[in-house]
Amino acid sequence: MFVKFRNLFAFFFILLIPAHAVSDQAEPYEQSKNAVLLVLGDSLSAAYGLQQSEGWVSLLQKMWQDDNIPIEIVNAAVSGETTDGGLARFPRLLEQHSPTHVLIELGGNDGLQGHNTKKIKRNLLSLVNTAKESGATVYLQEMQIPSNYGKRYTQMFTKNYSDVAVDADIQKIPFFLEEIALDDSLMQNDGIHPNATAQPLIARFMDRHLRNLILNSK
Repeated sequence: MFVKFRNLFAFFFILLIPAHAVSDQAEPYEQSKNAVLLVLGDSLSAAYGLQQSEGWVSLLQKMWQDDNIPIEIVNAAVSGETTDGGLARFPRLLEQHSPTHVLIELGGNDGLQGHNTKKIKRNLLSLVNTAKESGATVYLQEMQIPSNYGKRYTQMFTKNYSDVAVDADIQKIPFFLEEIALDDSLMQNDGIHPNATAQPLIARFMDRHLRNLILNSK
């Protein structure tokens, strides 16, 4: 099922706006950190339109902190980021934070710009391989784009994520907005980005998919 957006033009325009607040460092985490999860993403993980503390990444960190789960999250998501931009920033981020685990949440803006799906796949594979070479365990966040881009393109775009996960032998995480984006009450006024009410839902979704994966892979 493909996510429907109320305003396709706004979706394309707003996701390409650079974020004013970019967090390459997680909030202080007092307990011993046995794992470091780096989130390499776009506006959907960068708390676009919200305070950083309201975003799902910060909420997930607090959830794990409250539960005494020794995982630190580094939020390296940037609004408007593409796979090209992620590739350019990634080596520095790996060197700076030395993550044990990486979540790649990129490709949506590539799709919105109509990039060749083969190029998107190559970039995703390059990101995965770069993370693996650093010694990190990698998870790939599935992304979706509006069906208005045409059935063939949207299917090829989404299929990339399954193909990369299989080719690279990594875990794919389901798209976290598949249901949320269909509920207007969970979206910001732009009809694109999840609002503050939706963020805890995303955090719990990601907790269900990531907590045991990370703890069992340490």
